[in-house]
Amino acid sequence: MCAIGSHLEHATNSWSSASGTVQLALLFTAAWVLLAICFARPRAPESGAASLPQHPFFNIWQFYRRRFDFINSGFRVTGKPVFQFSLLQHRVVALSGESGRTAFFNSKSLDLHEGFKVLLGAIPIVPGVTSDLHSQRISLIHKRLASLQRNESLTQLIPAILEDCRRIMSSWESSGTMDPFDKIYDVVFQTTIRSLSSADIADDASLVARLKKLYGRLDSGTTPASVLMPWLPSPAMIKKLWATKEVYQIVTRAIKTRLESGISRNDTLQMLLDAGDDHMAIVGFIMGLLIAGSRSTGTTASWLITFIGGHPDWRTKVIAELNDILPSSPPLGPPRNLSTRLATIPLETWESSTPVLDSLIRETLRVAQPHTAMRKNTGPDMYVDNTVVPTGAFVVYPFSDVHLNPAMYPAPRKFDPSRKTDEKSAFGYLGWGAGNHICQGQRLARLSLKLIASMFLLGFDYEVVDQTGKPPNPFPLPDWNDILTCRPMAGSCYLKYERTDNPL
Repeated sequence: MCAIGSHLEHATNSWSSASGTVQLALLFTAAWVLLAICFARPRAPESGAASLPQHPFFNIWQFYRRRFDFINSGFRVTGKPVFQFSLLQHRVVALSGESGRTAFFNSKSLDLHEGFKVLLGAIPIVPGVTSDLHSQRISLIHKRLASLQRNESLTQLIPAILEDCRRIMSSWESSGTMDPFDKIYDVVFQTTIRSLSSADIADDASLVARLKKLYGRLDSGTTPASVLMPWLPSPAMIKKLWATKEVYQIVTRAIKTRLESGISRNDTLQMLLDAGDDHMAIVGFIMGLLIAGSRSTGTTASWLITFIGGHPDWRTKVIAELNDILPSSPPLGPPRNLSTRLATIPLETWESSTPVLDSLIRETLRVAQPHTAMRKNTGPDMYVDNTVVPTGAFVVYPFSDVHLNPAMYPAPRKFDPSRKTDEKSAFGYLGWGAGNHICQGQRLARLSLKLIASMFLLGFDYEVVDQTGKPPNPFPLPDWNDILTCRPMAGSCYLKYERTDNPL
């Protein structure tokens, strides 16, 4: 990281000392020359799949700005279940249909890390921390994530997550209007910090707010140029590097403080230290999982609470279910607060005795998780519908191919938790991944969703309104082109709320 800091300081000084106009002109000229070279001489392996007819520059913009529309239009334009396109020197093959997803989710040669790093690029490439992860290091991350989700670990997390929910929700006004994609995400980010990093960080509200802002910079700095040309010192990339450097410093400072204090705490950082993991493994684990966990769980939690608010019948059912498992306050003495009562519910009950909440989460993942799985084929060549997907090519599979498929889910945009999974087709539901590409952190994510939703549903009465304060008509829909939060159209979705008689 010292080398990165040196390069950043040099880049920043150079940027400020040179003429801004000349600098930008040279930058864009160089970029266009490089783009022309890359388009003229693609180095990625060719696939036998049909190619999109438009100019490659159009592919880049659409893939990173309107991915849902772009991929679905590719299948329509080519008329094929497999098509290919270029992102600079990278050949990308898009798959659809039962054959495509069967090949994708059964494959052991599709590498998630390489696909994420090259095509998504949310965190800058930091050797040894966020990139160049050997299979042994990745296996170690999976092993530690599995340890974090053992019964004992999750049981100990429950009261801490609920206390975080209580503290943040108590800071809200007793009544008002909120944007769930801001307020609920705040809760999710805090509980993700609690679950996946250090109690010292999670207990410091200002530090959590700082991390949230830094990860926001990483999101806003993820542009086509910063992803596909990470070596180009563009303003977006410099912003991302500075944000990454600061996140790195926060995490390493927490590690140093813990080691120097000699005080053991019951958290993920202590688990990693006690396991004897090296410094880079710990930093990589925390930095990578924080962004992955908070994003996906934040999107799901925001939409889960929104959908429940817009469907009174399901809200009645889930509140009745929660009241059935919620211990009563003692008849004598002061009433216990909601978070304390929820914390006494055993892990087994949360996982096996909430079928209504399970169905609500399941349907929310289907309707409002705009995921496109991205992998790199590390070999050998794959064959899908008699089309070769060569070694070295990148492969993408959009979950909308299943979840918004009217042949598999009639009226697919309709939120209907009573609907059944399409069991006639292979991999008919992909909410937590499938096959060899399953979500490694789903147990923790599911538990966190249940705890956050329970605190909100029992602690607040609310309804969904638009910017005028009236029930929205039509009900807001998730925007699958918004690959981070799936937010609805601006101004269409707020929660008008007031506290219940249950003290948080």
